[in-house]
Amino acid sequence: MADEQEIQETEERVWAELENVIDPELGVDIVNLGLVYEVDLDPDKNVVITMTLTSMGCPLAGMIQSEIKNALSGLQEVNEIGEVEANIVWNPPWDKDKMSRYAKIALGVAD
Repeated sequence: MADEQEIQETEERVWAELENVIDPELGVDIVNLGLVYEVDLDPDKNVVITMTLTSMGCPLAGMIQSEIKNALSGLQEVNEIGEVEANIVWNPPWDKDKMSRYAKIALGVAD
């Protein structure tokens, strides 16, 4: 069972790995796009990611969920995390205000 500090450090590593998951339509990672709302680790280090997509009818949802699992597989191999689940939610809805400054510049929508 992990202590609070260990869980926090592991959550930070999960966030870092999620930056390697690129939205295939926009070419920017899902963290900077603001698609990832939350990363939760339970005491057994199972990971639940709460996220959204840029549109409800996105045909790439399954692919992005698969890429999340692939990105985190290295942490699983060294037993840093357990099972990975990526839950897609639609509330709150995504909008461009959730994007980081980096993503806005990359996509040409900077304020």
